[in-house]
Amino acid sequence: MLNAVPVANILTAADLIQAYQVGQRNFEYLVLPGVDLQGVDLKGADFSYADLSGVNLTRANLRGADLSYSNLGEADLSQADLRGAMIIGANLKTAILKEAQLATADYDPDSTHFPDGFDPRQHGLRADR
Repeated sequence: MLNAVPVANILTAADLIQAYQVGQRNFEYLVLPGVDLQGVDLKGADFSYADLSGVNLTRANLRGADLSYSNLGEADLSQADLRGAMIIGANLKTAILKEAQLATADYDPDSTHFPDGFDPRQHGLRADR
């Protein structure tokens, strides 16, 4: 993409939404903790290695997004659509996953960190090994 915004220049939720709306999908290594992205459509975006800790992603569309090795600690993913997403190595240990749609999301049983008592198989996730 010729007019891509450097990830280091994305400092607010509005910056991220604007970049996404003009077609940018690569947000690797984004550092944007604690912002409100409730209900936002970020389908297919690449957030690998991003720091999205404490982000409100309630009802967000993250279908097919790459969240590999991202930090989603204390993020609210209630009712978020993560079907087909890649969450390999992601930190979801303290994330809120209430009613999140996770069917066919890919995870690594050894490196993806879920909240205590969370059963990936029960939620339809696919182990990548």
